[in-house]
Amino acid sequence: MQKDPRRLPPLDLLAAFEAAARHLSFTRAAAERHITQSAMSRQIQALEADLGVPLFLRAHRRLALTEAGQRLLASCTSVLQQLRDVVGGLRAPAQRQVLALSTTPGLAALWLIPRLPLFTREHPGIDVRLDASLETRRLREDGFDLAIRYAGVGSVGGPLLFGEAMSPVCSPQLLRHGPPLRTPADLAGHTLLRQAAEPHGVAMPMEWDLWLQSVGLADLQPASALTFNGYDAAIAAALAGQGVALGRRPLIDGLLRARRLVAPFPDTLAIPRGYYLMVEPEAAARPAVQALVDWLGAQARETVRAAGRPAAKPLRPAAPQAAPGAASPGAARPREREPTAQTTPATSSAAPTSVAGDGQWPRSSSA
Repeated sequence: MQKDPRRLPPLDLLAAFEAAARHLSFTRAAAERHITQSAMSRQIQALEADLGVPLFLRAHRRLALTEAGQRLLASCTSVLQQLRDVVGGLRAPAQRQVLALSTTPGLAALWLIPRLPLFTREHPGIDVRLDASLETRRLREDGFDLAIRYAGVGSVGGPLLFGEAMSPVCSPQLLRHGPPLRTPADLAGHTLLRQAAEPHGVAMPMEWDLWLQSVGLADLQPASALTFNGYDAAIAAALAGQGVALGRRPLIDGLLRARRLVAPFPDTLAIPRGYYLMVEPEAAARPAVQALVDWLGAQARETVRAAGRPAAKPLRPAAPQAAPGAASPGAARPREREPTAQTTPATSSAAPTSVAGDGQWPRSSSA
């Protein structure tokens, strides 16, 4: 008897394919599903044998979807997400609620993580799964409820939590026992700490270049430089007295108030970028998500208030909107750089500003 062509393959094979197609990597998909890379490869081969068509184009260290693979991924993404939503709703009464939040490593380490215990104490029964990554996660497709994105002012649809400004910072010990650091010109005798543009890329000294230009020292050459692949690592080096970092305020304001870092100069460079809160449209209606949204808004307003600026308005979402123009399931994901200045802003000695959010949620869930 001929087999029914509409017979479904085993669900675990479809789930394995969806993960591999989403990551375009058997290795990352295997890690997500807690199996070995060879086991993932065998599952994909079994699915291709069951369907009778290749789903991936395999090249050296590179995967791409065939036309059949693209068709299957479009269906799997929708159907598996519906199944996850239903299963999650069935399990919710008996389990703790888990909210998935994605942001950059610098914001996570310096601003969010020190504050998260306050949220968990105030909201028992709600857990937060934090993803600190330079990759821009697609909210619905990757299973995230919220994201805090670093972007140009006005360039994304979510409300602005706070803006940003830069000024050199160092440890008090370096200021007391290191070479003189009385004027910006004294930076020539110090090690400058900076962040690489990408984990495997070249150094990105643009921030230092802009700050030095703003104080009339565009040609200054430091004694040496240390480059790190994350902003939080550069700040850790500053705390250890290894050199002078470019402090991003208000991310490092808590370290300044605690006198773990000091700002030797009054010059602060305003940056036309900031941190925006994005919420997956369907998740916005859940009470637990709204509790985290309100808490993040309150923390942002307190951060701005402590910096001596007017607070932003409370962050309240409008009705969830559809997501026209959302990225296709197989689209490549951009990497989100840690904060990098991209235009020549004005110099100011004032604390960083915060632009009041417009109260509107993003028009696309693929932020």
